[in-house]
Amino acid sequence: MSVNAYSFVGMYALTLETASHLLKKGAAHAASLGVTETEMLDWALIEDMKPLRFQIMVLCNFTRRWPAIAAGLEPPTDVIADLDLAGFHAAIADAQAYLAALSPDQFEGRDEVPVTVPIGGDALKPTLPAGRWLTVFATTNIYFHLSTAYGILRARGVPIGKMDLFAGGL
Repeated sequence: MSVNAYSFVGMYALTLETASHLLKKGAAHAASLGVTETEMLDWALIEDMKPLRFQIMVLCNFTRRWPAIAAGLEPPTDVIADLDLAGFHAAIADAQAYLAALSPDQFEGRDEVPVTVPIGGDALKPTLPAGRWLTVFATTNIYFHLSTAYGILRARGVPIGKMDLFAGGL
């Protein structure tokens, strides 16, 4: 199998499916404890870390933004963190639809095209080939936020395990 920048579109779609699965399990657990969906979305691992809602927002944004940049497309408008559970499920579905609409030809010949993306405002502006951007920076960040969402839910007693990270498939 050959790997190019488009190869990551399907992988990012799987992370969104996993995020949706984790949110559903989290919501069921929260309800069983009498915890509201809003309270659940505000759960964090520790006080100085961003909450679950932030992790899901970033997943929705990054899984759309980074492939768009790699393909030379205008990135979609960002999802905001101030959504309810239904809003996050809709944002995940929108991100999945965005990814499904991308095609291999949009990425053709773009693996080595340099892209410069500001990180943290203007704090850092690395320039990397589009393929490297997706394989290193973007993918690391996407899995960091998915793992953090998993950790938040697991720390709150949600009955999830390693297999739940494969809810989107293999």
